[in-house]
Amino acid sequence: MYKINIIFVILGTQIKLTMYGKFQKHLQDELQSIKDAGLYKNERIIASPQGAEITLADGSKALNFCANNYLGLADNPRLAKAAEVAMAKRGYGMSSVRFICGTQDLHKELEKAIAEYFHTEDAILYAACFDANGGVFEPLLTPEDAIISDSLNHASIIDGVRLCKAQRLRYANADMADLEAKLKEAQQYRFRIIVTDGVFSMDGNVAPMDKICDLAEKYDALVMVDESHSAGVVGKTGHGVAEQFGCYGRIDIFTGTLGKAFGGAVGGFTTGRKEIIDMLRQRSRPYLFSNSIPPMIAAAGLETFKILKESNALHDKLVENVNYFRDRMMAAGFDIKPTQSAIVAVMLYDAPLSQKFAAKMAEEGIFVTGFYYPVVPQGQARIRVQLSAAHEKAHLDKAIAAFIKVGKELEVLK
Repeated sequence: MYKINIIFVILGTQIKLTMYGKFQKHLQDELQSIKDAGLYKNERIIASPQGAEITLADGSKALNFCANNYLGLADNPRLAKAAEVAMAKRGYGMSSVRFICGTQDLHKELEKAIAEYFHTEDAILYAACFDANGGVFEPLLTPEDAIISDSLNHASIIDGVRLCKAQRLRYANADMADLEAKLKEAQQYRFRIIVTDGVFSMDGNVAPMDKICDLAEKYDALVMVDESHSAGVVGKTGHGVAEQFGCYGRIDIFTGTLGKAFGGAVGGFTTGRKEIIDMLRQRSRPYLFSNSIPPMIAAAGLETFKILKESNALHDKLVENVNYFRDRMMAAGFDIKPTQSAIVAVMLYDAPLSQKFAAKMAEEGIFVTGFYYPVVPQGQARIRVQLSAAHEKAHLDKAIAAFIKVGKELEVLK
């Protein structure tokens, strides 16, 4: 019997290896097709803190223009110190979910700071904004309801909508006539919610929140906005789209991240009406079944909001950098998507060209990334440049000069 069992295990292993051999061949063919199309993504290894200037694994230096480090806080010493102190006082991690193992005072204080920043009633923390968007719809809506979503919304919103049984309608990006048509179509449903990114991450345009709120009130709908690329960036003092369009009190749900302007680490949140947040605490699956952010991240997040309350200097510098870079790139002849944010999309249209352009920029010491399908639509490949308050004028000038040099070499500029 002992020998038979051994043979069975061996035969089972052989069968499993044979089955994986077929799947392995399939994956190898798919990966090769991605490479042949010039669409294979290679990761560059950084061996330094994130910042305007970074050190790569081979020891070379580069200027980073593709981080979401909008306010330049990713290597801020105050955040690092706050995290260090919190780790010493509150430990490394929570080891379970909050309703089981308890929650720390730091998490509650951060939620209060987030709600205060967005002028809302309450907030709830997640491990990432992907979780916030993935966990917001299903607890609140049923097949009797409808979600009306912008066509360029982030993948996390799309996935969150898929997890919900509510009816799904999609309107063309920032197209208010199409949104109104979809709202009319959705009148048969019990509850309606309009969902949009605040800033659309590939184009850099801002959702017209005042007009969206007007239509929501006209057709009796809730409003949700993902502020991941807009909070800390747009608005007179960088407080996001509600500030920019004077919509405080008109937006029911905000989602966002601590991984971009607010320190560049990890962690997401949903903030809004008290009862909505309370229901998410009861039923949102990513909250109920995932650990919360570590105490050190919560402490650093709190320090971020203290810094932003003290001064608008970082936001003001970001705006100055964006205007300087965008204006000079357009003057050089580049095709730039209209932007109202810290994202400048340099349009190249051809996917392999975007890869070649990014590689040549790397040779010039400029860290940028080519974006192409499926991240952006077919035929809409680009270099997405992301500006930061950490960039100095000399950094911007070097990047602009490199863009012009490579642009001429690759005949993007005539």
